[in-house]
Amino acid sequence: MTGRKLKIMLCCIGLSANLSAQIQNNGVVLPTKQAQKKIVFIAGPDSHGKGEHEHNGGSTLLAKALNDNVPGVNAIVIHNEWPKDSTVLSDADAIVLYMDGGGDHMALKHTEELDRLMKKGIGLVNLHFALEVPQGESGNRFLSWIGGYFEINWSVNPVWEANFASFPDHPVANGVKPFGTTDEWYYHMRFVDDMKNVTPILKALPPEATLNRPDGTHSNNPAVRDAVITKKELQVLAWAYDRPGGGRGFGFTGGHVHKNWQNDSFRKLVLNAITWTAHVEIPENGIQSPTPTDSELNALTKRVN
Repeated sequence: MTGRKLKIMLCCIGLSANLSAQIQNNGVVLPTKQAQKKIVFIAGPDSHGKGEHEHNGGSTLLAKALNDNVPGVNAIVIHNEWPKDSTVLSDADAIVLYMDGGGDHMALKHTEELDRLMKKGIGLVNLHFALEVPQGESGNRFLSWIGGYFEINWSVNPVWEANFASFPDHPVANGVKPFGTTDEWYYHMRFVDDMKNVTPILKALPPEATLNRPDGTHSNNPAVRDAVITKKELQVLAWAYDRPGGGRGFGFTGGHVHKNWQNDSFRKLVLNAITWTAHVEIPENGIQSPTPTDSELNALTKRVN
């Protein structure tokens, strides 16, 4: 048998085997199932007043937007607690943390587990308060995972209107149009040295009025006044991080106000970022999703008697 005939025969055998694997249900040929990208949201208990820190509702909204609009993505939400079954995270492509932070941050009891997952190249997204962890070992871990975090007595948490007119040439910014929102935009975040491997996605100069509060752990400090009032340094409010050795991270300081998910560019940027950390290719126009209606948004808020 000539080499050409052998090659043709092997191709035919391979094609036949592939078709056989697809034939189901009375001989109907079905498409082979593509491997899905698994994204796990861990939503902490809701806190603050109605329409604020809606971790469960916000996670549900974002997960549905991904499942409905991004082929090949399977987004699931773990509500109000850390997954009891650790295998839920072991095969994830990205993990999204949307929860209260600080000393009660749910992730603090699971840093060893998270570190193993990060070393496997799993993506990590921290939204709003989930960015705050104690300085020291925990802060250093988050620096290595997502490139930055909220450090008390350095970072601040005022409510203010931030406006964004331009964006970097980065997949997370695909299709995002200029926008502005009022939110509890944290700023003066602690980043890795020299911002190495960090790409700022959202930047703005906060008004001086955001530093009218007295000095405190979250309100004001000499370093932030020097950066904003004296040096007029643009502050990074969202960023993408390429981990050395593989893996991606994303930090987003907004997300306090539930209604802001109705802002199409605000929502698109976060959806882009989540899928980017899972190594999903972002369309040129970004992840498109319908604007949530008031009733849809209200259905995803905590109940207040």
